[in-house]
Amino acid sequence: MTTSLKIDFVSDVSCPWCVIGLKSLDQALERVAGDISAELHFQPFELNPQMAAEGQDITEHITEKYGITPAQAQANREAIRLRGEQLGFVFSRADQPGGGRSRIYNTFDAHRLLHWAGLVGAAKQKALKEALFKADFTDGQSPASQEVLVQAAGAVGLDAARAWDILASDAYADEVREREQFYQQHGIHSVPAVIINERHLISGGQPVEVFEQALRQLAATAP
Repeated sequence: MTTSLKIDFVSDVSCPWCVIGLKSLDQALERVAGDISAELHFQPFELNPQMAAEGQDITEHITEKYGITPAQAQANREAIRLRGEQLGFVFSRADQPGGGRSRIYNTFDAHRLLHWAGLVGAAKQKALKEALFKADFTDGQSPASQEVLVQAAGAVGLDAARAWDILASDAYADEVREREQFYQQHGIHSVPAVIINERHLISGGQPVEVFEQALRQLAATAP
């Protein structure tokens, strides 16, 4: 008998640890396939809701936000890159030709498109999330760019014309803000936050084994 779990994945498309968390969760779900199935929903969280439209240099932003040196920031990025490599995801380096991201941006429009994609279907929402992660971290593209967002939507089979219409309006803005406030009011102040069956929280980009163990334990006690 297969146990079904609901998983809310609270995250931002500009969060590298969210990539790590999703890749680890995906591999954990592959390990438990047959015993456990998951209904995965992506929920919005903005790391930088007040970010100006032009964004900010990423090293400048990280050193200011966390009080670390540029060398420490670079070391952290390299550690993340290696974790991604182990999980099959490419974090390109900004010092490589045509690779890496050099700035960080606001992601509110990306969350509006992800909300719409979720209404179309869970598979489309996940595909768009993954496409936006690749655009940002592998291709060094801006997740604040409407052209980048529409291209990603079209690439995963969503209606590109509808995506343009959404971005040209304030569609789903209220819904995204409501979901953001809901999770913040329930104590979510860092991401990724993986919430299982609306009760159990797993924080951070955990290893595959941690997710697998948690999934098995929760499935064993699920009603």
